Amino acid sequence: MPGLTMGDFTPVCTTELAKVVAYTERFEVRGVKLLGLSCDDIQSHNNCIKDIESYSGGCKVKFPIIADPKREIIKKLNTVDPDEKDATGKQVTSRTLHVVAGDKKIKLSILYLATIGRNMDEILRAVDALQKTTSHKVAMPVNWKSGEPVVIHPGVSNNQAKKMFPQGYSTTELPSGNDYLCFTNI
Repeated sequence: MPGLTMGDFTPVCTTELAKVVAYTERFEVRGVKLLGLSCDDIQSHNNCIKDIESYSGGCKVKFPIIADPKREIIKKLNTVDPDEKDATGKQVTSRTLHVVAGDKKIKLSILYLATIGRNMDEILRAVDALQKTTSHKVAMPVNWKSGEPVVIHPGVSNNQAKKMFPQGYSTTELPSGNDYLCFTNI
């Protein structure tokens, strides 16, 4: 379950949340539940949601947004931007995302300064990677995208790999002579 920190009526948050609502079906297909956390009150959320839905092209916000007007939760989660302040001089939340798995443990955290928007395609890619690495003994190579070959987890021996990946795998020859870089399709 990705949890996103945000602030109401801020330009970057509006663009991000509009993309999240436009991608809601993509998250649902993956079995992902969304949750927002904003450092504003409920009335502010309700008003801001109208802007988000308008900017998204009419997609509806279908996930809960927790109100944190005293900014207690964002401070406990250490998601306060160290440099940026709102118009009243209060510190603002950074662009934080936590992916919490079914075991209620954080499996991924992404934190950007308040001035840099999150990339929803990267978040979907990370969710896909987390789901594959949870169900298979694999890891994702640099710039991996869904459908591309993955690397076999280094803790898997060649004998185990033959049993676990009957579709086959290829080992990349490296100067070290070690055969640790093995690719397979799953």
